[in-house]
Amino acid sequence: MALSKGFRVFQKQEPGSCSVLLESRSRQDCLLFEAGAVAILSSEEKEIVKSQFLKIMDAYGCLGVLRIKNGDSRLCFLVLVTGCISVGRIRDADVCKITTTDFVPLQEETADEERVTALRKLLNSGMFYFSSTSGSTFDLSLCAQKLYAKDHEAGIRFFWNRTLHVHLKQHQVNCSDWLLKVICGVVEIRTAYATEKKAKACLISRLSCERAGTSFFVRGTDDDGHVSSFVETEQVIYLDDAVSSFIQIRGSVPLFWEQPGIQVGSHQLRLTRGIEANAPAFDRHLILLRQQYGSQVFVNLLRIKGGEELLSRAFKKLMWASAYAPDTPMINFDYYHCVRGGRVEKLHSLLKPQLQEHLDKFGFFTSGEHIYPCLQSGVLRTNCLDCLDRTNSVQSYVALEVLYSQLESLGVAVKKTVVERFVEFYKTMWSLNGHSLSKIFTGSRAKEGKMKV
Repeated sequence: MALSKGFRVFQKQEPGSCSVLLESRSRQDCLLFEAGAVAILSSEEKEIVKSQFLKIMDAYGCLGVLRIKNGDSRLCFLVLVTGCISVGRIRDADVCKITTTDFVPLQEETADEERVTALRKLLNSGMFYFSSTSGSTFDLSLCAQKLYAKDHEAGIRFFWNRTLHVHLKQHQVNCSDWLLKVICGVVEIRTAYATEKKAKACLISRLSCERAGTSFFVRGTDDDGHVSSFVETEQVIYLDDAVSSFIQIRGSVPLFWEQPGIQVGSHQLRLTRGIEANAPAFDRHLILLRQQYGSQVFVNLLRIKGGEELLSRAFKKLMWASAYAPDTPMINFDYYHCVRGGRVEKLHSLLKPQLQEHLDKFGFFTSGEHIYPCLQSGVLRTNCLDCLDRTNSVQSYVALEVLYSQLESLGVAVKKTVVERFVEFYKTMWSLNGHSLSKIFTGSRAKEGKMKV
């Protein structure tokens, strides 16, 4: 079923007035934006004032109110999704990619168009997604295990328009009734037939908004332990009321470092703080991961020679010196040395034996009627230099190794043809995921996209 434009926006037709009405087709009341405030109007109040307003647009949803400083004043814009593409349906929710947004000014002055234009271009870039909220409990910012546990705080780092909700919250508006939650990343959904049943095979990558930026300009960690290029990727299968989910994460090396210049392939790396000065932020990063995901295993794919060796050596020193080292194994695997010429079979013979014990221990999440419940107790945290090509290759390999066990937990691994169908779907989706993440972080496709996994 195609998603309809369920919101209407009206503007007051009076000189000098900047009153805006936001109406939802699924609700009797409406929101009035006027003089910097937001009010909820009942259906009776709406009918009294509506004749003074003229409809200016329809929209699929509202992202909230953008507030930007303009000298001593503040400019406000109502941000609306006016174009989107459905990428599939998960449970009872349509998942859509944003393609067009509009900004409705909430004051007469509309200066500072440059910043608004830049934000509109970003939102329209094809890397932001939302799920329809009408009557649905599905939350795209949460992995299946966190959604099952109703741990809504866990999705904050992937909730990109959170600040746009603030204005309505300050006026006691229930944002879940009116506003969308948006993630940045990649969502791939396929319908797969498992014997007589129809399953949804999904791959969802969620980028953190806590230290965002392109790979060339934002590296390493901040003082709070948030790293750049942090992505949670979930390989998840839905079958009737059952679900099986496997999580992996990636993130920049959690040190203070930079790579001067923007030449692709340049490996002139520089630490911007000494080893001891890196330790507090490094430990905060480990604490954050433990709070969010449980146990950790670091998979470091940096080279053991050349420019990357400096960064890899500092990474190992900090890990060994950390109080959390005994509970946080680190696997150092020089990808370029071990997997020459894209021979991914080397991952099976050289890397898998080092990972298997941890994968067996961590498991994956499963839930559903007549399904043996399991929780994923830890994750692999993988990094290379840019957290792209090498990381994509290793994460896709690991996920495909776990896939059979996921299908088995759902009772659909009995036929070889069914398993092969899911494997082909996920090979394609992991390849697309790698290309899409590369475009987000660097503007170009992944180098390892043609490698056979």
